[in-house]
Amino acid sequence: MIIDDVEVKIEGLPDADKKEISQYVDYVRSKTDKPVKSMTVRDAGDGNVTLHYELETEKFERIRRITGYLVGTIDRWNDAKRYEEHERVKHAG
Repeated sequence: MIIDDVEVKIEGLPDADKKEISQYVDYVRSKTDKPVKSMTVRDAGDGNVTLHYELETEKFERIRRITGYLVGTIDRWNDAKRYEEHERVKHAG
């Protein structure tokens, strides 16, 4: 089920209502500053529940040092600089 844009899976709690599940989602959100992608609410067997959750991944740009410059991509380089990069000896690492 989807609660507040979070995919929630319930295991072993047949009587859990949307209000209770929404409170679990709010609890997890209060513990992180990243968006919650999905979570599983599972009966722990002792009157408690366990919460397992997955956060949205952050997008990032890869930065490399190429010919003395920190760059993400070489798409804006001129032909001479692209040729210089092409001729470099690339080391595995």
